[in-house]
Amino acid sequence: MSCMARLIPATVVSTLLATSVSFADPSALTISTGGGTIHVRIPDGDYNVSRDDITAWIRKAAHAVTTYYGRFPVSHLDVEISSRPGNDIGGRTYGWKFTVVSPLGRQVDPSDLGHDWVMTHEMIHMAFPDVPDDQDWIKEGLSTYVERIARAQIGDRDVPAMWDDLMRKIPQGLPAPGDRGLDHTHTWGRTYWGGAMFCLLADVRIREHTQNRYGLEDALRAIVDAGGTLDHQWSIEHAFRIGDDAVGVPVLMDLYDRMKDRPYTPDLDALWRRLGVISTGDGVRLDDDAPLASVRQAITAGPAATMTR
Repeated sequence: MSCMARLIPATVVSTLLATSVSFADPSALTISTGGGTIHVRIPDGDYNVSRDDITAWIRKAAHAVTTYYGRFPVSHLDVEISSRPGNDIGGRTYGWKFTVVSPLGRQVDPSDLGHDWVMTHEMIHMAFPDVPDDQDWIKEGLSTYVERIARAQIGDRDVPAMWDDLMRKIPQGLPAPGDRGLDHTHTWGRTYWGGAMFCLLADVRIREHTQNRYGLEDALRAIVDAGGTLDHQWSIEHAFRIGDDAVGVPVLMDLYDRMKDRPYTPDLDALWRRLGVISTGDGVRLDDDAPLASVRQAITAGPAATMTR
């Protein structure tokens, strides 16, 4: 499982994560967060950023993941930083040993790290079980969707800009002619953005059916709490049933049955209107009088601010 990607702009706000950082040797440090421990190794290299910049970047990603899942999803994680030419930030996740390997371009500067999403994306991979290859779309789609929501929840992404980003990019996940469903159509668009579309639809439907009492994060938290992390091999049906049981509605399994082996094309234009995400040509306007405006607001507000339990 891997993600090799270029940077995208985002509004950066200082995070509030309380961590303890200790240096074990000249190339290693430890970050404690959300009940988990992140061991970071930063070998000497001709970086354009400092060790403090790299530490803050990893800490902020951990804060976003901890906020969304209520805790850091695994007890330990190793992060290996390496140096490479250019200004790209890469990532590759290994679930069997809870490791993220991140090649860091030597021309990356502190503002690049401040805007980065890759580390958050890779950490989210830890928070779902290893399912068969035909379901790679849930692994990548989940990280693609949750990364944006989690960073918005901690103030690391401008909320209107995040919705504009989703509105523009999710159509890349729609089925094309000849599509045979998410389990059988392994293109880049269907894997990353078809999976993200599944997550958005699930999030909205869970909130609709439960009057905003629960959201997708509640289902995902339950899966993690049941042991559904990347070091365990599960069927996707097992994971989804646990998530559905946690929120009390069978949204994940119903959507999976619709989308797994045949093309399913939701009316995205109608969905954006109901959520109150209105394109202005150079961005979006958020309509708080829209029928599902409260659902949209709850998605980015996070569980602590929106639950009525």
